[in-house]
Amino acid sequence: MSKDWLAEIQWTADGLVPVIAQQYDTGRVVMFAWMNPESLALSVSEGFAVYWSRSRQRLWRKGEESGHKQKIIDIQLDCDADVILLKIDQHGGIACHTGRHSCFYRSLTDGEWQTTEPVLKDPEHIYK
Repeated sequence: MSKDWLAEIQWTADGLVPVIAQQYDTGRVVMFAWMNPESLALSVSEGFAVYWSRSRQRLWRKGEESGHKQKIIDIQLDCDADVILLKIDQHGGIACHTGRHSCFYRSLTDGEWQTTEPVLKDPEHIYK
């Protein structure tokens, strides 16, 4: 497969592109992350999400510690070519390091952030 498709992406000045991960069958957004050209190419070749961890400054295979991998169903590029949408199947049903299905588990209600999604598994039992 030619990698010319990577050149069509509008990478940030630091060589990254924002990525939204969405559960393919429900449409629920489960997380936001970043990819660089290498992580996106690996994601395509391996069929599972590989991100660029800005905090660790290294490639991060989603689920490498937790087992909660993201099987890629579809990869879409937005109209400005500067955001990737991954339609994924979230293995284990947990995408967030807090043990929840989604990283987006708080809603603003009456000027306060309210937790709206339960912890499915204690993070201490996920990350050893």
